[in-house]
Amino acid sequence: MRQLDDARNAFDEMPLKDVVSWTAIMSAYNQNNQPKEALALFPRMLCSDCKPNKFTFATLLNACGTTGDVEKGMQIHACCIKNSCHFDVFVGSSLLDMYARHGKMSEARAVFDWLDSKNEVSWNALIAGYDRKEDQRSAIQMFVEMLRCGFVPTRFTFSSIFSVCSATGSLEQGKWLHAHMIKSGHGLNAFVGNTLLDMYAKAGSIEDASKVFNRLEKRDVVSWNSMLSGFGQHGLGREAVDHFELMLKVGVNPNRITFLCILNACSHGGLLKEGQHYFNLMKKYKLEPEVEHYVAFVDQLGRAGLLAQARKLIDEMPIEPTAAVWGALLGACRLHKNVELGQFAAERVFELEPHDAGPHLLLYNIYASARRWNDAAKVRTMMREGGLKKEPACSWLEIENTVHLFVANENAHPEIKQIEEMWKKINNKIKEAGYVPDTNYVLMHVDEQERETKLQYHSEKLAVAFALLRLPSGAAIRIMKNIRICGDCHSAMKLVSKVMERK
Repeated sequence: MRQLDDARNAFDEMPLKDVVSWTAIMSAYNQNNQPKEALALFPRMLCSDCKPNKFTFATLLNACGTTGDVEKGMQIHACCIKNSCHFDVFVGSSLLDMYARHGKMSEARAVFDWLDSKNEVSWNALIAGYDRKEDQRSAIQMFVEMLRCGFVPTRFTFSSIFSVCSATGSLEQGKWLHAHMIKSGHGLNAFVGNTLLDMYAKAGSIEDASKVFNRLEKRDVVSWNSMLSGFGQHGLGREAVDHFELMLKVGVNPNRITFLCILNACSHGGLLKEGQHYFNLMKKYKLEPEVEHYVAFVDQLGRAGLLAQARKLIDEMPIEPTAAVWGALLGACRLHKNVELGQFAAERVFELEPHDAGPHLLLYNIYASARRWNDAAKVRTMMREGGLKKEPACSWLEIENTVHLFVANENAHPEIKQIEEMWKKINNKIKEAGYVPDTNYVLMHVDEQERETKLQYHSEKLAVAFALLRLPSGAAIRIMKNIRICGDCHSAMKLVSKVMERK
């Protein structure tokens, strides 16, 4: 920072400033994470009658991408056009990256199409933009088009494309891209390898994620954290603990993210003692627990049924509890059917985040489970008056590079009749194996028979029936869902796996 101050003093003392000196000081501010200062110099540059060049515009556009000031970026875009710089690949790549960082993908694509010539940077910027928008189809299409045009993907290309597959859980697409990366001769360095193992973990293949981790040329703290997160997502708490201890043994210092990953893994794996140990261990590494760590620990205590301890932990927090902290307690009250504490936690969440539908639904479910239908109806009324809508539960799976989506209690799929017939057959088989529908998960004021019928049309049950119709015998079934699976479906899926002999 001292050197930057010296550079600014030298710049201010210059009797004559040309485009090189103006651009150099702007770039210096950019490189030192002070993009606003870089942008503030541009009007002064114009007032000095110094004409900007393509390097000036590229620097300013990068600054706009960092600050989030898209309006200023559009103004600089107009200046680029006035100075006939917008067709330059160097400026154009910075321009489309700026638009992509702000989620304005139609503008970014328009800039890309206008470019007289394109390079790897411009292709990567556009693919990275689609990654941020989780637009897998467009990202893959651009990747294929990039190959057709003779460009060689870089590690930045593969990092972005693996990231978008990770967000959508597209295992088959991810495997195809991984194979292409190997054929291209790219090694498994930490930059690409971390996104690759994250993709495998989130797409449901923790085994492949472990293989990638073991083959990394060099493992950094992000690599260890990604693997920890994967174990947690798969409910492999004991494996996460072993992985964390190995990390410490080889001399990798954990950071805040590491502790958040291990706390979540312990919570999902039911390892209360270990979770308490790691929560207290943070201070040894001079790390103070942040809100996210308290959320994870409250969640862990709540899952274990220690609601009084969870409430005590919140009351004793050295920082102000957020809606997420109270939401973790609310979720635990839903799990253990504690109406009074759940009502108290919900009121705290409503005060902090009144426009979030999730906590309202949790409170509704708590009342409905207790058969307090009048109170449940009041919550629904509150949601309707506040314009809050429930996100529909949906499940999806990928077969032959096509994603098939299923929504609970909807019959939009073209093969819905065959799917329902298939589920009836599966349902009969798992009932013979001991499955008893748990109608407590149907939180509607209807009779028992209708409750059981409602359970049969949950989206994940339709998805598994479709998978069994389409996938070859013995193939693993991987289903994604936008919300947590209910207890009845969890029990049913374990029996489906056993009876149908599928992973």
